Amino acid sequence: MINQLQKEIIKLKKEKNAIILSHNYQPGEIQEIADFIGDSLELCIKAAQIKDKDLVVFCGVDFMAETAFILNPDKKIVIPDANAECPMAHMLPAEEVRKAKKVYPDAAVVLYVNTLAEAKAEADVLCTSANALKVVESLKEDTILFGPDRNLAWFVSQHTDKEIIPIPEKGHCYVHKMFNPADILILKEKYPDAEVLVHPECDPEVQEVGDHVLSTGGMLKQVQESSKDTFIIGTEVDMSTRIKRENPEKNPIPAFDEAICENMKLHTLEKVKNSLLNEEFIVSVPEDIASKALKAVEKMLKISG
Repeated sequence: MINQLQKEIIKLKKEKNAIILSHNYQPGEIQEIADFIGDSLELCIKAAQIKDKDLVVFCGVDFMAETAFILNPDKKIVIPDANAECPMAHMLPAEEVRKAKKVYPDAAVVLYVNTLAEAKAEADVLCTSANALKVVESLKEDTILFGPDRNLAWFVSQHTDKEIIPIPEKGHCYVHKMFNPADILILKEKYPDAEVLVHPECDPEVQEVGDHVLSTGGMLKQVQESSKDTFIIGTEVDMSTRIKRENPEKNPIPAFDEAICENMKLHTLEKVKNSLLNEEFIVSVPEDIASKALKAVEKMLKISG
């Protein structure tokens, strides 16, 4: 049931000619009032398609809203809580990318979309967990500087002959570091017919116990297409919320109940309403950085088809 506050947000959204974009890790009540829910790649694609809206409310973390601005510099992009930062994105400052490029001048630079705009501006191309391997394989270079997530770099390295050099050495998502193989194996014993779906930001030993290593968008697709009924979901807990809401006949089980991205959860319905009312907090990127980053974003979107 849509509550009163959600109704007010939906009304405001129409009045402001706004669109609300939500990442899969947002809580259910925000997913319910979003115009579009997706993983990083899906949100990038959707942001690139926004034509007829005046205001974009981005319920995600900082790098996602920055990417929306890079793709839509003529639109007002707002984020409900300005403190919703991605710790992993902040692990790779632009200066560190520049240093790595000097050490490996012949390498291509593939940066996860989970980076800040200044770092994106140093990349040859961006990627997401959904398309990382496809992006790497599309490049002519045999050596790839890849950051900031070391585990995603490891995942790609297992499926390509190219040399993958992670930058920084220990970049990671703190949420996906919470999973361990023992917990998953215990759940597998309890639910022997379950499919185990894990995210490539998980540690290698966790990836190795998964039946499938997938982006959140890939997980949703796998659940919808699989003949199985039960799934152990190795990513942030609210991915299971979305899966259950959209597939009520399926049984998604979080691999770890405390795998919560506190940064994503800074957004609330009250803050979304305020964001629409007062058109805050505005997200923007300096033009010189945005123009460089746009090339890397557009190259990724072109590769992704």
